[in-house]
Amino acid sequence: MNRVTLLALAPAMALATALGGCASGSGDSRPTVVTSFYPLQFVVQQLTGDRVRVVNLTAPGVEPHDLELKPRQVAELADADLVVYESKLQPAVDAAVAQNAGDHALDVAGHVDLQDSNLHFWLDPVRLGTAATAIERRLTEIDPGDRSALAGNLARLLDTLATLDHDFTTGLSQCERDVIVTSHDAFGYWSRYGVRTESIAGLSPDVEPSATHLDELRSMIETNHVTTVFSETLASPKMADVLAHDLGVGTAVLDPIEGLAAGSTGDYLSLMRANLAALQKANGCRVNP
Repeated sequence: MNRVTLLALAPAMALATALGGCASGSGDSRPTVVTSFYPLQFVVQQLTGDRVRVVNLTAPGVEPHDLELKPRQVAELADADLVVYESKLQPAVDAAVAQNAGDHALDVAGHVDLQDSNLHFWLDPVRLGTAATAIERRLTEIDPGDRSALAGNLARLLDTLATLDHDFTTGLSQCERDVIVTSHDAFGYWSRYGVRTESIAGLSPDVEPSATHLDELRSMIETNHVTTVFSETLASPKMADVLAHDLGVGTAVLDPIEGLAAGSTGDYLSLMRANLAALQKANGCRVNP
């Protein structure tokens, strides 16, 4: 977090105390859980149903990495019973948690086995299940009377994620190719399914690739007979489209599920299954009936 970002966020933090009462001004007596971006919102909602008021800081259509918090959002975070976030993913959230929610925040990064510097752990259903288990433990502290229901909901969610993991494992086990080309390096956790990822822009979708890197990608695509270059939701498809056009290959979309697209009717599970179908098509995978 640089000094400019902190100065930009300071007015919002200063107003958090003044606006703190607004978070519960609706008269909703349920515990409030603030989540920093969509996959964590999905988990909390699966665990709690309607027993908890869930506030997600990242609105549909907003790129989570670029999130800038409004004063009311900082107030929600300060006044919440629990804040669930992942450190280093959203600098504005990290700063707001440090200033306003250090005693009632859960950083899921401390509970999952992160792969190098890749923060997109939720693309691995097993790791998302590990995060869900940590979240469920904290939820029992703010609503201990709901312990039995939370445990049952966690068991069902873990079963669902295990099924999803199985479907990725079997669905990608017999493919003509094992490499994909993506806009940025968000999909490395799929290595557990034998998928090799080559990215155009690295870990940040906004970084322009060098000419040398593009030449290496072109060579790799031709050598491995790659048929598809993937762009992604919530980010510009320009780099992927240009590379695909230059080589005469197709384009498709993978969803890193960092957030929902504006107007989306999908959820984590349906978006992951759409990703699986896109991978199978691009890599010529045998799909069992």
